[in-house]
Amino acid sequence: MELNFKKYGDSGEPLIIIHGLLGMLDNWSSHARFFKDQGYRVYLVDARNHGRSPWSDEMNYEVMMEDLKEFLDSLGINEAHLLGHSMGGKIVMKFAQNYAYRVKKLIVADISPMSYPVHHELILKGLRNVPLDKIEKRTKADEFLAEYIKVVGIRQFLMKSLHRKKDKTFGWRFNLDAIEANIERMGDAVMDSRYQGKTLFIRGGASDYIKDDQLDELKVSFPNSEIKTIERAGHWLHAEEPKVFDEYVIDFLD
Repeated sequence: MELNFKKYGDSGEPLIIIHGLLGMLDNWSSHARFFKDQGYRVYLVDARNHGRSPWSDEMNYEVMMEDLKEFLDSLGINEAHLLGHSMGGKIVMKFAQNYAYRVKKLIVADISPMSYPVHHELILKGLRNVPLDKIEKRTKADEFLAEYIKVVGIRQFLMKSLHRKKDKTFGWRFNLDAIEANIERMGDAVMDSRYQGKTLFIRGGASDYIKDDQLDELKVSFPNSEIKTIERAGHWLHAEEPKVFDEYVIDFLD
């Protein structure tokens, strides 16, 4: 699958960034500009069924790992730094476990390799609640989302994927049907093997995605890893505390 991407910078070591579930590469544009200014060649990637990448009924970490390999192959990138948030974090962890020789350093934002129960039922209900063929303004979509999703920041995040189609009706850039059908697979563990390379886990202090009692198990799967906590941040830590997040990334890469 030929993934959509955006490149920042023409020189420096390559840094590949993959967003989380229901996100898109645009969520990371300010971070990409910062990392480019620090001397890295940055590639923001839309995962399958997200952003402007192709849609497919098949959606699991095996095929998404191979999407990433195909992406690197297509650009002739033999080795790169990888950064992934949430779903994107699981993609890059699985890639590192299977293609370790192609990973310089690995950065995982607020996700562990362990399995998770489905987290997104209310969000999916909210998205289904929006009558895309009937609304005429973006504000109306937000009103329908708000019936299920009370947190303004989450609605704003989702609304970034709302766009007008050629027929003038609204649509989501993500493939809601495929995401719904495969939502349990998004909680799958990615523990194919130990990854011995240098790894940074960054977690939000107000998030429960990486708990203290998981840290020992994390060290088993990623023995050469360290963990940083952004105390005031939740799961969307890169959006809530961007400066702290970016500093942790650069300190680790440098």
